[in-house]
Amino acid sequence: MSAFLMAGCKKDFLNQPPLDQLTDQTYWTSENNVRTFAYGFYAPYFVGYGSSYSGGVYFSRQTLNDDFAPAAPDPFPVNVPTSGGGWDFGMVRKENIFIDRVKKVPMSQEAINHWVGVGRFFRGLEYAGLVNKFGDVPYYNHVLAENDTADLYKPRDPRTLVMDSVLADFQYAAANVRISDNTTGPKGLIVNRDVVLAFMSRVFLFEGTWQKYHNGKEEKANEYLAAAKWAANEIMTGGSYSLGSNFRGLFSSEDLSGNPEMILYRVYESAMLTHTIMSYNNKSSQPGASKNALESYLCSDGLPISLSPEYNGDTVFRQVLKNRDPRINETFDSVIHLQGIVANYSTTGYSAHLFLNDALKDGLEGSLDQNVTDAPVIRLGEVLLNYAEATAELGQLTQEDLDRSINLLRSRADVKIPPLQIIGEMPAVNGIVYDDPKRDPSVPSLIWEIRRERRVELIFQGFRLDDLRRWGKLQYTDTEANSDINRGAWIKKSDYPKTTAKIEGGAAQGYIIASPNAKRTFVDPKVYLSPIPLDQITLYKDQGVILNQNPGW
Repeated sequence: MSAFLMAGCKKDFLNQPPLDQLTDQTYWTSENNVRTFAYGFYAPYFVGYGSSYSGGVYFSRQTLNDDFAPAAPDPFPVNVPTSGGGWDFGMVRKENIFIDRVKKVPMSQEAINHWVGVGRFFRGLEYAGLVNKFGDVPYYNHVLAENDTADLYKPRDPRTLVMDSVLADFQYAAANVRISDNTTGPKGLIVNRDVVLAFMSRVFLFEGTWQKYHNGKEEKANEYLAAAKWAANEIMTGGSYSLGSNFRGLFSSEDLSGNPEMILYRVYESAMLTHTIMSYNNKSSQPGASKNALESYLCSDGLPISLSPEYNGDTVFRQVLKNRDPRINETFDSVIHLQGIVANYSTTGYSAHLFLNDALKDGLEGSLDQNVTDAPVIRLGEVLLNYAEATAELGQLTQEDLDRSINLLRSRADVKIPPLQIIGEMPAVNGIVYDDPKRDPSVPSLIWEIRRERRVELIFQGFRLDDLRRWGKLQYTDTEANSDINRGAWIKKSDYPKTTAKIEGGAAQGYIIASPNAKRTFVDPKVYLSPIPLDQITLYKDQGVILNQNPGW
């Protein structure tokens, strides 16, 4: 995996000697060596836009959700893998080694506490990811010897035990990781206390809502949600960040170093570390956004399209983007991209340009895998959403909470839509209470609006599938039950005689159907968790230990 390129430290990191040629006695001798070792955690956890063609978590790398309408919908897995599948504890071992060895390095106690905190932060991230994927997993907080078979093949620990340990790791890191570490590099490129807190809000919003909607454990859910709220609030009251004035610029800038919203970002440089995300919004065909996704955007009066007199309908392409939350224009091109007419067509006609830097798009750095725009890793916008949702799920949301979170997003310089209000526990704008008739009736109206805000602010950024999973809403991805996630723009075939896009029912006019033949159904809740690969179950069995498979697999 590629290096995490950072100004101010890339020389040390890229030139570090191979770790397998060093010993504990020769390596763990200085804080500088500790810092260099820690850089090795950055690329696996702070993926950004990935590297070369490997891709990151953004845009089309995660199309199994209701935001995308691909030509061939990603199916839910049906078979247990023979091996692999993410059941791997190699990073846990590396993190435990780091935590153990740091304590023996000749440096101040403050430095030891800081680096132990960094190690525990990364261990917390690793376990949060394993739990997200598998649920119960064996938990290790110490370095294992290769002959320690009792621990190596111990049964899975309960999910709550593991996540309680993750919470303890984050709490230690929040108390001990430095507010800044100027010897390493500029703010936004290193792990500091704010990075710990921002990820803490993400991790425990996920786990709190998972516990609430899957396990029904209200007390444990509230404990985790309170942790998410606290961590987000620490960022919000710290005064170190503010929202950027250009929404699209968060994702298409060649240099994010001056952006006040970035808590952590990844730097790219030509001929050193590049990516390919711009090319998906530039010269390649792309899986288009679904009609369902476009309809989630409010109108400019702050009301849903089903209630707003400002909505112009969708039978004229350009009208779809008019009088809407301006983030829709920042995210989508105002020109339709149809198959058979342009090479960079969209499966739905709706073409994303969120990641496209117009100044670079026609040069080498806008082509293939040579893209150099910086990638947000975690930013204030997400933290504000985490705060609002965690507070609402705790039943504590007030107008003041909305004004310092979601309404800041709505008042961004290039957004400017009316603030969300609470009147009698219902959403309102301009003093008028409303209830979206397209709301899932099982979701309270105010929660629905908070989730809508999250979808719009974080669209194409790799969150939607996990959000649907933690809410217990994977049924939204079923293309047969929800036909609008297989539909795109409304067109007249006579207006575009050369297009090969398919219209619903073969009609002369109507909605583009992204996938005329393939369907995606959601019938089995087992897919909320991934299966444990068969070779691991066999390895455990050979040691006389039963490794229980996840339900349904």
